[in-house]
Amino acid sequence: MHQVFCSPARYVQGREATLILGAEMVKLGIGGKTLVLASTSAKKHLTAAWKETFLQAAVDYSIELFSGECSRKEIARVVKLAVDMKAEVIVGAGGGKVLDAARAVACELQLPVVNCPTAASSDAPCSALSVVYSEHGEFETYLFYKRNPDLVLVDTAVVAKAPPRLLSSGMGDALATWFEAKTVIDARKANQVGGATTISAQALAKLCYETLIADGRAALTAVEHGTVTPALERIVEANTLLSGLGFESGGLAIAHSVHNGLTTVKETHAFMHGEKVAFGLIVQLIAEGKSQAVIDEVLEFSQSVNLPITLQEVGLKHPSYNVALQIAERSVAEGETAHNEPFVVTAPMIADAILAADAIGRRHLSKSNERKLVAAT
Repeated sequence: MHQVFCSPARYVQGREATLILGAEMVKLGIGGKTLVLASTSAKKHLTAAWKETFLQAAVDYSIELFSGECSRKEIARVVKLAVDMKAEVIVGAGGGKVLDAARAVACELQLPVVNCPTAASSDAPCSALSVVYSEHGEFETYLFYKRNPDLVLVDTAVVAKAPPRLLSSGMGDALATWFEAKTVIDARKANQVGGATTISAQALAKLCYETLIADGRAALTAVEHGTVTPALERIVEANTLLSGLGFESGGLAIAHSVHNGLTTVKETHAFMHGEKVAFGLIVQLIAEGKSQAVIDEVLEFSQSVNLPITLQEVGLKHPSYNVALQIAERSVAEGETAHNEPFVVTAPMIADAILAADAIGRRHLSKSNERKLVAAT
């Protein structure tokens, strides 16, 4: 198996970076009639900046609102719009699902794609794949593309205005990157693009984790106050670029499979991708038999940045073994990344790890609350 590393053609990040979007597109030779697929929030915050940057670059553009779910129906709807307007470039602006849909549309029409995340809420922007859900929010499949985005541009002034929960979710997604990549490497399995992992991808995945531990809490504080700080810039890069390159060229394992399993339970649908991945990581660490010290570090970090460490925190107040088994069965479906582990993964094994993760998380919360009470007295 040959080593394979992939990445977007160009990555740009910084305060008010949207103002150079048109110029960056022109540099890459991807001007022309542009369809901007935007979330409601992106349209609200960026319409004026788009008008300025596209005018300066002489780029003709139209804005279309995203429906809210990256489903096959939504992808087909936007494809038709792009064909009707004879679009030459697709720009996605918003959260991970908007960007997933934009990449799917661009792939189907064989057009260049630009991703402009308005929150560092997942590692989707840099990847050559999309996660497709049903219209009811259940995971359906991954779509894989021939190439990564032509341009990823992150405006950190916009990210700083996003709800803090979005940054936390991005850290949950990024938190799993190193652990999943290390599992794939140790198991000598293929990464998400079908090759062996390069030492570059391994180093980026590890740096992602180290950056989260060092700067995660400070970055969340910055967003809670709507400010752009060096810590926020580093976490935005970790959530978006380091995790994006690390997961795709490194590989996925149980954590993301458990996320997919969780989507089969409707009570979890109000929770974000990264939040469910964060809980899935605890499940993975338990299934792999990691040391309590490693698990405790992940639990401490997760709690510090408001990530879930119990089933109740992802909507399951009274989890039963049958519910855990339902989640587990989807997690070990054929083709799932849970099978990238160096051992045989079964549904009962994952169900047990899910309930064990919940118990350990609840115990950690209880001890944490006890410490707070002692400190207050």
